[in-house]
Amino acid sequence: MTVVPRLVLSAPSSGHGTSAVALGLLAAFAERGLDVAGFKVGPDQVDAGYLGLAAGRPGRTLDARLVGPDRVPALFGHGAAGAGLAVVQGTMGLYDSVAGQSETESTAAVAIALRSPVVLVVDVAAMGQSVAALVHGFRAYDDQLWLGGVILNRVASPRHEAMLREALDDVGVPVYGAVRRHELPPVLPPRRHGLAPVVGRDADALRAVRRLGEAVAATLDLDRLLTLARSAPPVPGEPWSPEPAEPADPSGPVPAGASPVIAVAGGPGGDYGPAETTELLRAAGAEVVRFDPLRDEALPAGAAALVVGGGLPESYAEQLSANRRLCIAVAELARTGRPVFAEGAGVLWLARELDGLPMCGVLDTVGVSREGVVVGYRSATARTDSVLAPAGATVVGYKEHRAVLTPRAGQSPAWSWDGGAPEGFVWRGVHASQLMVHWAGQPGVGARVVAAARAAAVLGAPA
Repeated sequence: MTVVPRLVLSAPSSGHGTSAVALGLLAAFAERGLDVAGFKVGPDQVDAGYLGLAAGRPGRTLDARLVGPDRVPALFGHGAAGAGLAVVQGTMGLYDSVAGQSETESTAAVAIALRSPVVLVVDVAAMGQSVAALVHGFRAYDDQLWLGGVILNRVASPRHEAMLREALDDVGVPVYGAVRRHELPPVLPPRRHGLAPVVGRDADALRAVRRLGEAVAATLDLDRLLTLARSAPPVPGEPWSPEPAEPADPSGPVPAGASPVIAVAGGPGGDYGPAETTELLRAAGAEVVRFDPLRDEALPAGAAALVVGGGLPESYAEQLSANRRLCIAVAELARTGRPVFAEGAGVLWLARELDGLPMCGVLDTVGVSREGVVVGYRSATARTDSVLAPAGATVVGYKEHRAVLTPRAGQSPAWSWDGGAPEGFVWRGVHASQLMVHWAGQPGVGARVVAAARAAAVLGAPA
């Protein structure tokens, strides 16, 4: 079991200010010297990245659809190890889920699985006594849920605040603070920049997190919130571990002790993929070395494999294209059969071109940006044998992209799913697709990737 103080922050729906409050809480408690950890319900790596920036340790997603409901408490226990406070930022409304499976995938379901109190952030700009009816309804909807109280956002005046507090006191719901209008300004970098400001630890991103922390510290009762968090009972089950379930087979022509260098796209602030990916690679024996695809002109020395996570932003096409030396190095790595894994916008980087700009040219496909976003989960079947998955294996992945590829699949596609044409590319050691798969939900994948990289590094042969 995992003992860690924790809070789940949610809202009646999107747009109530949960993101700003969650970031501010982490920054405020970190400024007090408390070791904090941040989590995001659902697949949103960008929100998780900013939570990690505020906390000073990797932010993580808790997505029951991608990793399975039973693994959510275990991943939380792993990511929150040693923390004095964990803050879980919800998604959408408290009882909503993208796929409509609220009993296992909603913020409420995650809170129940973690046995965590929920603090509801409510935008009260156009609300009076009705706030009591709203909050009471959310509290009564599921008797398994522990609604610990509310935070009032966009309060108009002291008189307005007094009226709201009186209404909530009548139904026995604690208020942990009231934020005036414009006290939580939209200071974060534009969403189109994706994880780049976090990975690069940009000054604007750091300044924005600090401002949110100052605003929260000035308006919320941090001591009472910490007391509520410390009242949470232990999280059931054992923490997840990236260590392989079975040790690697030392037999065969490849020395078991070899530690292949695996280049992972990222920067000083983390990776463009889930933190668990890097942890799985290291646990399986790899030497993981980060490189910045926007700034570094070469891959890490001795790189035997390449991993590009789905958080690489599509909006940085000009910078990726201009880095010609790195593009040539990536193309050469792929040509020699070394393992190359790319998800999301990473596939666009491997394409021949994106919006008319030359890319790495590893894949014979062209990307074009369009209006609107392709978003949603896919239950996919592997069409081609690869290190990531054998043909016929089924996985659940997530898509979120604007650019589309033509063609969208190579001669050996990566995936197919009901209602859609095959997608992705498997070529030599390359596995590339706009479908993002969480490796923590795929047992053994880290060890297989490292074994393929080790074989490529030691034998000099295609993986």
